[in-house]
Amino acid sequence: MIAAVPLSIVEQAITWVEEGARVALVTLVAIEGSSSRALGAQMAVTHDGRAIGSFSGGCIEDAIVGEARDVLDAGQGRVVRYGLGSPYIDVRLPCGGGIDLMFTPDPSLDVLRGARDRLHARQRVTLMIAPDGVGEQGAGFALTLSPPLRVLAFGHGEDFTALVQLAHHFGALVEAFSPMARDVDLLQGKGLCATRLTHLTQVPEVIGDDWTAAVFLFHDRDWEDVLLPHVLSRPAFFYGAVGSRRTHAARLERLRAQGVDEETAARIKGPVGLIAATRDPATLAMSVLAEVVEAYVKV
Repeated sequence: MIAAVPLSIVEQAITWVEEGARVALVTLVAIEGSSSRALGAQMAVTHDGRAIGSFSGGCIEDAIVGEARDVLDAGQGRVVRYGLGSPYIDVRLPCGGGIDLMFTPDPSLDVLRGARDRLHARQRVTLMIAPDGVGEQGAGFALTLSPPLRVLAFGHGEDFTALVQLAHHFGALVEAFSPMARDVDLLQGKGLCATRLTHLTQVPEVIGDDWTAAVFLFHDRDWEDVLLPHVLSRPAFFYGAVGSRRTHAARLERLRAQGVDEETAARIKGPVGLIAATRDPATLAMSVLAEVVEAYVKV
């Protein structure tokens, strides 16, 4: 994972509390002007100064850690303005805006564990964040957390393995399926979840949900023709396949011939990727993942 995500912040806070540390949750609850982070962004800070998460490029994090330690000493939460309109004239945001951060000392371990467990069970969670605590009900700032992005990748070759690795390092949960033994061996050797497809009648039983994306990176039609109709019958927020516009038009024709209705076929993004006409595996992988993530944040 290249940076902290909401679930990792919750999990780290739980770990610190279980180790005996006192922890403050810090939540972005209001923005004036522009901000580097969105409403609901969080940090977790221990009394001894350890922290996870951020609200800027490093301009105010030290001040936040100091404030969090004061809050833990006082045992009482508060909301503090940073940037525009802040009493801290020596702490400024590079974007020129102002943000209100809510400091919540000693959040309930049971509530945090419950949120973690539901996110791992692929359920959306809403927590009510207030200066005096974190709960599942009551007044406060409503923070909604979604399960992590899951990517189901089907394909072969360097385009396929590049996407699987990039999505993994981004922080997505990735399940890869390929008929190529060398691709599966490469991915498994890196500790990734990869399954070998050995014959065309072998259709993997994949599980989808509202936070799952399915991406096809085959450069022949046989495996795609078998797998794509099956995967389209599973829930996902995104379906995509590589290839030219002509390839995609032919793909849709074959799906219609297999009995896939127009509305379902139209859900497939093709050619997938935000960067048009990419010609190298790394750029294609980045292009595809960018389109997937763009759709994920809107779910």
